[in-house]
Amino acid sequence: MADLGPRFEISFAETFLCSAFAACFAEFCTIPLDTAKVRLQLQRKAGVADGTTVPKYKGLLGTVVTIAREEGLSALWKGIVPGLQRQCLYGGLRIGLYDPVKTFFVGSAFVGDIPLYYKILAALITGALAIAVANPTDLVKVRLQAEGKLPPGVPRRYSGALNAYFTIVRQEGLGALWTGLGPNLARNAIINAAELASYDQVKQTILKIPGFTDSIFTHLLAGLGAGLFAVCIGSPVDVVKSRMMGDSTYKNTLECFIKTLKTEGFFAFYKGFLPNVGRLGSWNVIMFLTLEQVR
Repeated sequence: MADLGPRFEISFAETFLCSAFAACFAEFCTIPLDTAKVRLQLQRKAGVADGTTVPKYKGLLGTVVTIAREEGLSALWKGIVPGLQRQCLYGGLRIGLYDPVKTFFVGSAFVGDIPLYYKILAALITGALAIAVANPTDLVKVRLQAEGKLPPGVPRRYSGALNAYFTIVRQEGLGALWTGLGPNLARNAIINAAELASYDQVKQTILKIPGFTDSIFTHLLAGLGAGLFAVCIGSPVDVVKSRMMGDSTYKNTLECFIKTLKTEGFFAFYKGFLPNVGRLGSWNVIMFLTLEQVR
């Protein structure tokens, strides 16, 4: 049986529900960090009179505190509704399909450790398929998270998640719900491969060490490793994805990438890196621990 798989046979529907529940629980716990990450990624350099730059948001804790102080504590959970919708679809599909796709590659009669390249390929495919379905929920989540404190008398762009879906379709067309699909496909395929394949591989490696068992501590170590690896690999496409979804002025992925690189430099693609590490690291730990227990 695959390393990430259940300890006994359960159906795809049961696996989907377990994965969706675990992903939603992790999303609810960590979305304040995700909101901070999105604000940092969307932040541009702002010049002042003396030529220095004074960014509004500084670091993970600073961004969280600024948002809570200016907009209220509940603002840290902006986008939670589409975030949970996203995790139901994306989380359920990418994790639920992972084991069946691996089995398809090696055959149901395969015995032993599945090669790493099959794990990576399976995760790339399931991540891309899942986000192609869930992209509208991701778009709405980013749009809601991106809107900060507004001047007095200025109405919010969207009153909520449902209003955001209808407003985007009415003003920008149905296809606009798939804005940023290119970088989102790349981002989620890469991060899914980094998360699932690395969790699978790290867990498999740890279990070969004398004294280690399939325990909560093993799941914790594997989850931390998966989160860190996913951020290091996926941060550049994550920044481009957030900017395209949060700012509709970009014409396409290439323009967004080039403009960001020319105006802000290479390290702009790692904006929000520490919040992303904190968010994805904690997200993976919570999600995988919950998934293993629910299964």
